[in-house]
Amino acid sequence: MEHQANRYLGARAVGDTSHRACIGTQASPWNVALFQALTLALLLCVAGTGQAQVLGEEAELDRLRTKAEEAMGNDDAEGAAMSMGRAALMAAQLAKRQTEAAPRRTFKTTEHLYRSQEHGYRAVALFRRAGGELPASAGVCGSLQLAHLELQHAQDALAETPPTDRPDSASPRLTAIRQTTDDWAIVLASMMGEFHCPD
Repeated sequence: MEHQANRYLGARAVGDTSHRACIGTQASPWNVALFQALTLALLLCVAGTGQAQVLGEEAELDRLRTKAEEAMGNDDAEGAAMSMGRAALMAAQLAKRQTEAAPRRTFKTTEHLYRSQEHGYRAVALFRRAGGELPASAGVCGSLQLAHLELQHAQDALAETPPTDRPDSASPRLTAIRQTTDDWAIVLASMMGEFHCPD
């Protein structure tokens, strides 16, 4: 019992000593300035973490798109569709987090384009799974129609966006999305023709 009491008193004495060492017996101007500097640094770290998270998500968006393209290059249409679907979801989340209209519109357009590509890649996967016989099944053509609908949404959004948008972080992405949308429109039209799907 005495041993436990000594341990408690010893711990309390150590705690009191460390408490005094941390805050001091009186707050000096130097301590106040140090506290304010540390608080400011903490706030900047929190803000920087938020910005880094957005940049990290944009990098992940690009990584998923690249992964989908590589999967298509390896004849893995199902894997490409899954990666593009995840990229579309990430683009939608990024669009919601934008505070300015131009980047928000760019990411929303990106979402529509990636959804279109997801449906297109899924149509290829369905076609191969069905044995690759022509004309393609209703499921394949249905996926291509969904791809065409999402492509139209992307094209409409791009038509509402002036080509000479003000230079900001989303402008290079917008230029790339314009080019990819034009290229994908040609590929999608070719797929619908090759699979003998009605317009």
